[in-house]
Amino acid sequence: AAAGILCYVGAYVFITYDDYDHFFEDVYTLIPAVIIIAVGTLLFIIGLIGCCATIRESRCGLATFVIILLLVFITEVVVVVLGYIYRAKVEDEVDHSIQKVYNGYNGTNPDAASRAIDYVQRQLRCCGIHNYSDWENTVWFKQTKNNSVPLSCCKAALSNCTGSLTRPMDLYSEGCEALVVKKLQEIMMYVIWAALAFAAIQV
Repeated sequence: AAAGILCYVGAYVFITYDDYDHFFEDVYTLIPAVIIIAVGTLLFIIGLIGCCATIRESRCGLATFVIILLLVFITEVVVVVLGYIYRAKVEDEVDHSIQKVYNGYNGTNPDAASRAIDYVQRQLRCCGIHNYSDWENTVWFKQTKNNSVPLSCCKAALSNCTGSLTRPMDLYSEGCEALVVKKLQEIMMYVIWAALAFAAIQV
């Protein structure tokens, strides 16, 4: 059960990060998730070893079980440390890459990066990097020349929103950078808390 939950947490981090991977370039941010999946897999195997050793009352088997469990515990502590390190780096990563992502937006023929921006703006209910006025500095805005932002900036409750900057009350007022950072840090905290919880149980 513990192994299954750890693997689920790791997989959840991978799947969720995939929606935001255009906003950070450091793939090492996913290392804690990789480790926790590996730990979950190993935990399942050593759980079977522990069960077999207990049924057979094998001292050698139980000693092996305890040693491996100790190694898993140390690995979980490493996951917690790495989680905190990369959680702190998320803000710098997003700050470094988000301007480039927005400048590459192409609403007429959306590529993966453009779809990522629309997805984030709809999901997190935000617009632009710091606010909707950031769109005025993008290549896409200057090329369209219609004084409007992408429709993904429109508030979900409005059906007649065109993204026009003449009606700012129709647009999300909060910028996306802070919300993306917050979301990614929350995801990393899932890994940290899962590792801490199972390390505490093992103790």
